Amino acid sequence: MTNEKNVAPAPQRPRRTRQPLARSAERAHDDAEFLRRLRRHHDELRWLYMELYDNGAMFAELCDQMKAFYDERPEPLKALDARREGRAWYRDRDLLGMQMYIDNFAGNLRGVEDRLDYLDQTGVNYLHLMPFLDTPADRSRSDGGYAVSDFRRVKPELGTMEDLARLAERCHERGISLCMDFVMNHTSDEHEWARRARAGEGEYMSRYFFTGDQALIDRYTRDVPQVFPTTAPGHFTYLPELGQSVMTQFYPYQWDLNYKNPRVFNEMMYNFLYLANQGMDVIRIDAVPYIWKQLGTNCRNLPQVHTIVRMMRMISEVVCPGIVLLGEVVMAPVEVVPYFGTVEKPECHMLYNVTTMATTWNSVACRDTRLLRRQLEAVCGLPRAYTFLNYLRCHDDVGWGLDYATLSDWGMEEVPHKRYLNAYFQGHTEGSVSRGELYNADPVTGDARFCATTASMCGIEAAGFEGDADAMDVAIRKDVMLHAYLLTQSGLPIVYSGDEVGQVNDYSYHDDPERVDDSRYIHRGRFDWALVDRVDEPGTVQQRLYDALRALEGIRRGEEVFGADAEVRVVGYGDPAILWVERRLGGRTLHAVFNFSDEDRTVWMPERAEYVDLVTGKKSQLETFELPSWDFRWWLR
Repeated sequence: MTNEKNVAPAPQRPRRTRQPLARSAERAHDDAEFLRRLRRHHDELRWLYMELYDNGAMFAELCDQMKAFYDERPEPLKALDARREGRAWYRDRDLLGMQMYIDNFAGNLRGVEDRLDYLDQTGVNYLHLMPFLDTPADRSRSDGGYAVSDFRRVKPELGTMEDLARLAERCHERGISLCMDFVMNHTSDEHEWARRARAGEGEYMSRYFFTGDQALIDRYTRDVPQVFPTTAPGHFTYLPELGQSVMTQFYPYQWDLNYKNPRVFNEMMYNFLYLANQGMDVIRIDAVPYIWKQLGTNCRNLPQVHTIVRMMRMISEVVCPGIVLLGEVVMAPVEVVPYFGTVEKPECHMLYNVTTMATTWNSVACRDTRLLRRQLEAVCGLPRAYTFLNYLRCHDDVGWGLDYATLSDWGMEEVPHKRYLNAYFQGHTEGSVSRGELYNADPVTGDARFCATTASMCGIEAAGFEGDADAMDVAIRKDVMLHAYLLTQSGLPIVYSGDEVGQVNDYSYHDDPERVDDSRYIHRGRFDWALVDRVDEPGTVQQRLYDALRALEGIRRGEEVFGADAEVRVVGYGDPAILWVERRLGGRTLHAVFNFSDEDRTVWMPERAEYVDLVTGKKSQLETFELPSWDFRWWLR
């Protein structure tokens, strides 16, 4: 009889041999998946690349690096790619976005992770983290994070790349997607490329636009509009150590990249893929129209820009198809739409609905929705696959890029109208409850942009300062109404951190020497967590606003008529103060009616019938209804 204690354990050959075989099978599957995606796009990608650069060696390098980044992509992200590929997940009606600066919201990346319960409670499942990549320590030279000095390093005070990847993992566990800014147009003058170019290294000088030819600079000045003619005039910055000037379309410390150099395109795509592999779900491409420069043009919206964005879309669909490209195109609608590309050759998945945002605030100041109706009609007339990111305000200013040709038909000329808008929102006109400050004001033309939080523009700041309870009721109603209008639109709604609790302007930036010259910091203030503590106190501004917005978000998620496939149209109602949006899906119709007026209105329904008030749940037989000033109704039939 054998003594079992003295018998050697059986060798684990099956387990040892299965593991390498399993890994080999996984690698084979991964390789096949990569090749499937590459074959789908290879010919078009190569054709476009060679059209721009005529450099086969650089294209081969690009393909090799795409495979390397694919191999390095974490398995949970590959699984997420598999679930998302071929599905427009970013169009789901249950998405609600929030935009924030990490330091203002929670100090650093680990702080954001610690606050995920609050975001869950608020209903946020799409989080746009404002620029967090390394920038110059001098904040007056960082452009709020858009002057990047290292694309693969987080600002030390915010954390590390490991912290970012960990946050992305925690967010994905909760069903929260992360969005980040990818600044393609320029780098900081402290970026390694810029430092080496400044030292005279030709390889790195060729990654920017250097010239000693004043005639060429004069031609750019003649043909190319200035981005910031008041605060950063000109297109080039002179470097005495080189005796040459470098192109700086935005600020002197931001050097424009030369995408005519294939090394620039390749390296920026490697940066893009590196960041995608940290767990980013949405990549916001900053200042898209400016990417390609061509002497003799206005250097805006050139065909080569679309080629680059199309290549970027294909590269992402090969390596990380779960990623969404969000284009920042601050242009007129006719110039925005081409950045969607076509059904056969798509470019951006989503675009900012900039013009509608500005036109919305024009409607508030004028108590007149006619221009907004035209804008929304234009958007509704686009293919439903075109997806916009909708917002009331963001980290940036409100610029008055309106349709002045149409406004002039109604007696509103551009220059005096802009002056009126800026005076209104500063609270300088009779009847205005808004508070805020101008940005980039030009004393010669009178042109300017405007900065403030949503709550301050709606009157919550003024009513609180004056202790006027009636005015506060109206201000909160206006704020809620505008958010209901935001949620009525097709696309992805996003709010700025603090708007959900009625945070008002922060004037403390005036005391900060590094920020005092940039009035945009008035609405980029540190998040006031004391306001969150008041959300549970009945009757407070925070409770009334927060609960109302949460209720509206819940209604939107629960009703199919808010879905991306709904048929949407603007109703031509006779009163210009009334905006009426109709959504139809599955035999049901939503009548979303908004009163952009200081007076109550009696509104006539299209026919006497039974409607359900989605906010209260009450059914009513209606032929007319009373709509208070700055209020709305969601009637479902």
